[in-house]
Amino acid sequence: MALEVENAKLPYLSKCRLIKQGAEARVYRGTFLGKPTIIKERFSKRYRHPVLDEKLTHRRTTQEVRSILRCRKAGISTPVVYFVDYTSHCIFLEDLEGSITVRDHIASSQESGRDPVCLNTLAEQIGKILAKMHDEDVVHGDLTTSNMLLRQGSGDAKPELVLIDFGLSFYSALPEDKGVDLYVLEKAFLSTHPNTEELFQRLLKSYTQSSKKAAAVIKKLDEVRLRGRKRSMVG
Repeated sequence: MALEVENAKLPYLSKCRLIKQGAEARVYRGTFLGKPTIIKERFSKRYRHPVLDEKLTHRRTTQEVRSILRCRKAGISTPVVYFVDYTSHCIFLEDLEGSITVRDHIASSQESGRDPVCLNTLAEQIGKILAKMHDEDVVHGDLTTSNMLLRQGSGDAKPELVLIDFGLSFYSALPEDKGVDLYVLEKAFLSTHPNTEELFQRLLKSYTQSSKKAAAVIKKLDEVRLRGRKRSMVG
């Protein structure tokens, strides 16, 4: 019922197909100016004061768009931002048709017993891109292999790695924040893809070689890992 009320206020969403709903946003597939489009709508939280809710939602929408644009300016592949409606808190993004998540690609490669060299190359590619993102002081906030897409290039070109879902992103020059970003990815990576410890180490090696600020970040990553282990022991 609540969704129907929201859509009554946003008539263009009623023509789109809801494909995902999370704690912070709903994601739709539709068209914008004749182009296949992903529409991300940040909805109101009824338990928050309306003024506070509006400020927080506006701030997070703005930060998400800024992070995407900052990454694109640095040469990192992200979806194109077509339009932002700050009244309804909707972001209209390029629909990366024909792409697959890195999660599905790794799972498929493991099941088929495909040449591990391909996965090693992918891990190195991920490491380089995350290093570039962190050198721009963008912290993703939700790094998982589901938030990375592979878009097939034209002809024999290798697939392009695209980062998506910057809904929890923020700017920070602190090695601690970047170390936590990598820790989140490590936990998600190893829990989603069993027996890939060496693959993740290859990713970190590539990150270290590619980032100008890697030494301090990796040091913080080790500290965060230690804190995580202590919490697990204590329960």
